[in-house]
Amino acid sequence: MSRADEIFAQNMKDIMENGFWDTELYVRPKWEDGTPAHTVKKFGIVNRYNLQEEFPILTMRRTAFKSCIDELLWIWQKKSNNIHELNSHIWDSWADESGSIGKAYGYQLGVKHKYKEGEFDQVDRVLYDLKHNPASRRIMTNIYNFEDLHEMNLYPCAYSMTFNVTGDTLNGILNQRSNDMLTANNWNVVQYAILLVMFAQVSGLKAGELVHVIADAHIYDRHIPLVEEILKNPRHKAPKLVVDTSIKNFYDFTVDSFQLVDYEYEKLDKKIPVAI
Repeated sequence: MSRADEIFAQNMKDIMENGFWDTELYVRPKWEDGTPAHTVKKFGIVNRYNLQEEFPILTMRRTAFKSCIDELLWIWQKKSNNIHELNSHIWDSWADESGSIGKAYGYQLGVKHKYKEGEFDQVDRVLYDLKHNPASRRIMTNIYNFEDLHEMNLYPCAYSMTFNVTGDTLNGILNQRSNDMLTANNWNVVQYAILLVMFAQVSGLKAGELVHVIADAHIYDRHIPLVEEILKNPRHKAPKLVVDTSIKNFYDFTVDSFQLVDYEYEKLDKKIPVAI
């Protein structure tokens, strides 16, 4: 079975069996009907995915592969904060009447900063260092900008990437302050696995290990029955990721540059409610 399935199942069982419920506390998120959205959580979960062994996508339920990549490109390529440039509706609840989510996510990656080598935004600085200074221990991004938090419609959840080159292999650490485990956990894993693959390819490297560090890994109260159902599902082998290897420029990647071969998954016919 997929290693991603195995990790996901272990995380979910651990949270449900050993986690802390915030039922007695005030919580910010609410369900669509206005009811407080409480969670059971574990602090400090760390998962490791070896991209040279398999692509880490769930099979016990479907992860929307193309939509994951579309959102990733919206943030990291377009450096956008406007949902009108996104092909899905996952950000609609956090956008204003103009479609903006404020100075969040892609906006932060697109802000230029001055260095002795020149002026770069965060993405282009990573690309520069991977090619010109791969031994650096300073190749990282951070979109949790305290100065702009008051102008963000949602504080960044997955907020920092640290890249490290070892030999001919690019590894990365994704830091996440908060993770809705049913809705977004594998979504984020798939996205940042693809990001490592993209950065590695255009830098003449191989994608290696993605380490996912989650401060607050939680399951919402109304998600528990769905999680229990999913964990009973059959699991399949991980699919094969096929990438257009002719692409040498990060900004030339599109959603169609990536294909999954033999992706078998179990269908979930129920809608997953999202707390806002």
